[in-house]
Amino acid sequence: MKSLKLAILPTAALIALGGCANMQTGMADDMGMQTSASANADVSLVGGAEMYANQTIVQNAVNSPIHTTLVKAVQAAGLVDTLNSAGPFTVFAPTDEAFNRVPAAALNSLMMPANKAALTKVLTYHVVPGRITAADIAAKIRAGGGTATYNTVAGEALTFHMQNGNVMIMGKGGSSAYVTQANVMQSNGVIHVVNGVLMPSM
Repeated sequence: MKSLKLAILPTAALIALGGCANMQTGMADDMGMQTSASANADVSLVGGAEMYANQTIVQNAVNSPIHTTLVKAVQAAGLVDTLNSAGPFTVFAPTDEAFNRVPAAALNSLMMPANKAALTKVLTYHVVPGRITAADIAAKIRAGGGTATYNTVAGEALTFHMQNGNVMIMGKGGSSAYVTQANVMQSNGVIHVVNGVLMPSM
């Protein structure tokens, strides 16, 4: 996860980075959140691939057919060891489709070795310390009167609320994403699949 200076990416491109498609996949928790079919079992399916609860975030992510760009970004940012560590971490994992909505020039720039710091900041903006489940998020939204915030490893907060029965996450600069699959359990945390790339302040 490489970090980019804001100067590298124009504001319009940054906003587009977080643009989230209006995917209305229902979420079936007490707040309407969809959890992984096997959220409480040893194996969950992500993009048709098996994710094992006794493996780490990175070990599972490399097998996901819908997270190939995220895996490349994690490798480029040098975050593999971090996300293989004990944690625990909660990762809001953008899909390949989410990254495909990022302007190609902006994404290519972000992945350049010279911009490793910026990439790191973007990626760690998708990571919250601790193992935070869909039920935890739903309860915090209720307790907050409709919104909840969590501080990320990047040092900036994400804001959560319900929209049309889905959990929506708001980042900086107008970036946003919906949780499309929750509670994919890992040995060192949990992954929630999201359909947008969230941007911190750069």
